[in-house]
Amino acid sequence: MAGSMARAALRRGGIGRRLARPPALGGRAAAAGWSGPAAGGAVQYCAELVRKRDYQGFLCSLLLPVESRTSAFALRAFNVELAQIKDSITQKTTGLMRMQFWRDAVEDIYSDNPPHQPVATELWRAVKKHNLTKMWFMKIIDEREKNLDDRPYRNIQELETYAENTQSALLYLTLETLGVRDIHADHAASHIGKAQGIVTCLRATPYHCTRQKVFLPMDICMLHGVSQEDFIRGKQEKNVRDVIYDIASQAHIHLEHARSFSKKVPVKAYPAFFCTVALDDYLYNMRKVDFNIFHPSLQKKSTLLPLYLYIRSWKKTY
Repeated sequence: MAGSMARAALRRGGIGRRLARPPALGGRAAAAGWSGPAAGGAVQYCAELVRKRDYQGFLCSLLLPVESRTSAFALRAFNVELAQIKDSITQKTTGLMRMQFWRDAVEDIYSDNPPHQPVATELWRAVKKHNLTKMWFMKIIDEREKNLDDRPYRNIQELETYAENTQSALLYLTLETLGVRDIHADHAASHIGKAQGIVTCLRATPYHCTRQKVFLPMDICMLHGVSQEDFIRGKQEKNVRDVIYDIASQAHIHLEHARSFSKKVPVKAYPAFFCTVALDDYLYNMRKVDFNIFHPSLQKKSTLLPLYLYIRSWKKTY
């Protein structure tokens, strides 16, 4: 019942606004041989990497309290490093080696012996400063390693599991940088992370299609009689848009659920959830183009995102 009501709200336009699409690109060039000696250099490296590859995450991090900001940049830079591996390799073996580098790096960080690499250096400082939970780093690495296979998600639940172990885990770590360890905040982070993962999958679909790849959940595609070839050819028939509508609706449901108990979430946790601003914006713009995933407007960076983020932070909501 609640799910159908939320889907109807999405179709009608019961969504806020805000957005940005960071490009992703590849390699671990800096990961192997960075030689900047100063802490400030590592901080600047992380912030610049996030600004270039995760613009909305960069803006959200700027709104965090100053004592959490550099740690948040390190977390997001770590996420960028892992996320860009898949698109930068031609052989899975290379991707596995790079994932192993980061798995070893995390082990070394928790042994107080971080590798001489800027993101790892800043992660070590963040771990020491906030006593971050090692398990979340390992979950992110393990899940992204499993995702190196070029195959679509079998169903929406598989996409949500991936999002939980990557995007939600990143939010759990961000909450820890804010000094928040609360069951309600974690519950909200779980749903917001799932929404983030679903929207990221949707937003990347046109790019993936240009590379002859489709990762959208197969069960929803089959339900509407849509093939991978339909997406690769950029078809815009109603059944193709219905697939996108169903997937986008699931993201909307997660956002609505995360907000349904916001009064139980400590206000101190809210800055970790400002990423909802860009999610709202993307879903709002998706509805405006009738769920045409290939519409050019969906690939543009929102120039108003900084303003929307500031307003949301001023209102102290998520």
